[in-house]
Amino acid sequence: MTDIKETEVNHFPLSTINTSVINNINPVTHHEYREISPSVKSWLKSKTKNSKYRIKNYFLSFFPFLTWIYRYNLSWFWGDLIAGLTVGAIVIPQSMAYAGLAKLPPQFGLYSCFVGVMIYWFFATSKDVSIGPVAVVSALTGTILDDIHRVYPQYELHIIASALAILVGCIICLFGILRLGFIVDFIPLPALAAFMTGSAINIAMGQIPTMVGNNRSFDTRQSTYLVFINFWKNIKYCNLNAALGLTALFLLYFIRLICTYAAKRYPTREKLFFFINTLRTAFIILFYLLISWLINREHKDAPRTALLGTIPSGFQNMAVPYIDDKIASKLLTYLPSTVIVLLIEHIAIAKSFGRINNYIIDPNQELIAIGMTNIFGPFFGAYPATGSFSRTAIKSKAGVRTPLAGLFSGMVIILAIYVLTPVFYWISQASLAAVIIHAVGDLIIEPDTLKQFWKVSPIEFFIFWAGVIVTIFSNIEDGIYVSIAASGALLLYRIAKARGQFVGRVQIHQIILTSDNNICSAIRNIYVPLDRSDGTNPNVIPISPGNGIFIYRIHESFLYPNAAHYTEKMVNQIFNETRSGQPHRYHNLGQQPWNLQTSRHPDKDIITNNVRPRLHALILDFTGVPHIDITGVQNLVDVRRQLDVYADWRVNWHFVGLSNPWVKRALISAGFGSSDYGRTVFSVAPAPTNLNQEISHEEIQLNNNLLSSTNTVFVPILDIDRPLFHADLDEAYESAVISLSSRQTETCN
Repeated sequence: MTDIKETEVNHFPLSTINTSVINNINPVTHHEYREISPSVKSWLKSKTKNSKYRIKNYFLSFFPFLTWIYRYNLSWFWGDLIAGLTVGAIVIPQSMAYAGLAKLPPQFGLYSCFVGVMIYWFFATSKDVSIGPVAVVSALTGTILDDIHRVYPQYELHIIASALAILVGCIICLFGILRLGFIVDFIPLPALAAFMTGSAINIAMGQIPTMVGNNRSFDTRQSTYLVFINFWKNIKYCNLNAALGLTALFLLYFIRLICTYAAKRYPTREKLFFFINTLRTAFIILFYLLISWLINREHKDAPRTALLGTIPSGFQNMAVPYIDDKIASKLLTYLPSTVIVLLIEHIAIAKSFGRINNYIIDPNQELIAIGMTNIFGPFFGAYPATGSFSRTAIKSKAGVRTPLAGLFSGMVIILAIYVLTPVFYWISQASLAAVIIHAVGDLIIEPDTLKQFWKVSPIEFFIFWAGVIVTIFSNIEDGIYVSIAASGALLLYRIAKARGQFVGRVQIHQIILTSDNNICSAIRNIYVPLDRSDGTNPNVIPISPGNGIFIYRIHESFLYPNAAHYTEKMVNQIFNETRSGQPHRYHNLGQQPWNLQTSRHPDKDIITNNVRPRLHALILDFTGVPHIDITGVQNLVDVRRQLDVYADWRVNWHFVGLSNPWVKRALISAGFGSSDYGRTVFSVAPAPTNLNQEISHEEIQLNNNLLSSTNTVFVPILDIDRPLFHADLDEAYESAVISLSSRQTETCN
């Protein structure tokens, strides 16, 4: 091929071969191994195996309460009763306050929380979650109702809210039935934190005018920054409501502070202070209800402070929900944001408390639970509901044992709906606004968490602030879309620009300090980036393979977004460190391609004493590559053809760490894995002589003399017909060196 002498092959041995052991063991000749290639038929067969059993379990999984209800006992009952009554006492004032955020009368909040606690336990896989009205969903619902009612004023607000609940319920339930719960994992923590923080600021700023009484002077549903500006412009219109609202907010924080301190100071009475702290919302509402009654009892027709007003007793809006083409088409644009909010808030809460209390939730089943709650809720007059963080935390700490605790919360709510509604008339709206502000204040991200965001990923830190700023200057819906879209764009960029690295070998001595203070040393090879970009000690110098052999490590799936990026960097460095197999390829300008970067005199560009090696082999470390697609395979084929032309012979492509049989199948289909020299280096493992005999893990551990046993043979680990697929980098490098020696011998001959 060329008259230029190849560089001499120099390499140090990778390991010491124990020939005495090998000679004592039967040869591998008669124990060949050929891997069975995966097929679509075998895949379908594995997925349909035990189909009757899977179908049965699939439908039974819709009702997880069947797995524990028959074991229900008195101990569980008391825990559920206490937790259920506690949540019931808290959810009543909260739900009426949140209904105001949704632009609905207070009774619709009661309807929503009743349906949530009564239905959820049938489908729940979390014992802690409490479903009902929440601040963020209520605020988003209120924005949607305002927009649609402005276009179609003939529809009452609660009709639009019920239609919204049914549509989002059907979508979420369908996600659960199709087992699409994994889509929630595509919403990262910074996007979730931005959504929660921005929403909390938006809601709190919208409630401050109600708390101080100047809310009638301007529109509190505008963007947060406009509400802030208009609040100070109309500060002179504050009235007696400010005295109630501000003192209520102060007492809420004061009681929490005192109870938290007292619980630490007197740990034996921690449970008592917990319940006082938990029920502070109910205490404040009752206390200011009394004050409101004293202030307004003589002025019922023209009250001096804003009152909650008349609440009808019973389920006055129980009916079949109404949906027509106009409502459905108008709601269509709002469904994505509503579904996202319901999903991320509920699943995040359920997973969090599952980890805290050491149990695993099923995200798919939780989607069904949310969906069914929002499908059946509108028949009782409910609007969209999801899991509440504050009530879930209280329910968990109150000692809940099973999801059945929701039943006891429902009994308290029923009592309120049918008996206590006349009392609710005197509830101060300013105190309710204080309750909302106090509740959403806990949703704002803490400074320590923000500092951690910056340390972990500065880019995601800015994504968080982008979501918050858009929410403040636009609305909650736009904030959700911006934070999720930015996070998605970052994910795609990281996939598309995933970095590959050329690695070199480092021989390390692994020091082992035993319990009796003896020191043992084990020698092995590791492969680290040649540029030491992984933080390796700069005093440690990795050895490049040399001799036209390159080891390239890929860290992500080899797919169409990143395949070209991987190989472009790889090829450029190979060209820089090797010489072409045809140094006199172009003898005049007419033979040169137009895009070749060279001078007008080809002879002057020839390097006479070029000591760079000629490209021989490329070792790709695919340990971190779980998937490869058609574009990725075609990219490898194109680069192989390019390098073969450049080197003027066939370049050997070695692959290491192929853990997915479908990746092997894809590479084999493109002609990778085979070699003209056959398999010259084997990775083998000891096995019994009778290969049909099963041997347990315990028997292998007990047999310390396995390698010296006459009943043991060496068998290959990988398919012997694929000599360029290797078990580790040491084997691949040794194989490349041996084939280089053979190639140079052939060239000389």
